[in-house]
Amino acid sequence: MAVRTAVIPAAGMGTRFLPATRATPKELLPIYDTPALQFVIDEAIEAGCDRVIVVTSRTKPSIESYVAVAGTDKVAVSVVYQDAPLGLGHAVSCVRQVVGDEPFIVMLPDEIMGDASLTKQLVAQFETTGKSSIGLKRVATAEVSSYGNVKVADYSGGAESAVEVLQVVEKPKPADVVSDIVIIGRYVFAPIVFDKLDQVKPSASSEIQLTDALAMLAGERSLIGIVSEVARYDTGTPMGLLRAVIEIALQRKDIGAPLSAWLREKFSK
Repeated sequence: MAVRTAVIPAAGMGTRFLPATRATPKELLPIYDTPALQFVIDEAIEAGCDRVIVVTSRTKPSIESYVAVAGTDKVAVSVVYQDAPLGLGHAVSCVRQVVGDEPFIVMLPDEIMGDASLTKQLVAQFETTGKSSIGLKRVATAEVSSYGNVKVADYSGGAESAVEVLQVVEKPKPADVVSDIVIIGRYVFAPIVFDKLDQVKPSASSEIQLTDALAMLAGERSLIGIVSEVARYDTGTPMGLLRAVIEIALQRKDIGAPLSAWLREKFSK
């Protein structure tokens, strides 16, 4: 079945960005002159989606205002509300009635990719196998505990490799790390994921963890990962956002050259 719907969870409160997020949701903070959310919408369009659903909170009306004008002749953009901050898995569950029995992409908006190549690969993998597919990346061992960690089968070590996911561990302690491969914020799900999320027991903080549903899929040999080297900008922290602004602006034809010249002048003093 073709994948034509993307889901963007955007209900978080962005406390790391206070006081800025008292006025502007972190998803609308600009990467130079473009809101971070728009980068993800554009990626969804490039990956072949004609529908984008943004999961947001009623305490963030500016997201709804932005979405109201974000649709084009290529894509319809709408919102669904997550009325309580009960985790990423819960946010995904909120779109069940809208998505129905169709496969869909989940795209985390605080991870901006350099292009849509990984998302396209995940879509192609799903459309070939019918199995849910997730983006993976190799990181330094010291960084693994900050991510969902996976054990995979028969990985040759090559980039852009499709691998079967055997185990998923959420932010493991150093002693519990199962590999140097972690989950990054792009997923393509078969609708069965909603049933798995219904089975997830809330964490100690009452959250429904998406990784628990992934672990169930992995246990049933129904989860594929693609180990990618796509450029990735983590905008989930102020420093990450600043780095993304600089690196993305340097690649632009309109501002890249003057920005590069200014930086060289600034740091040659």
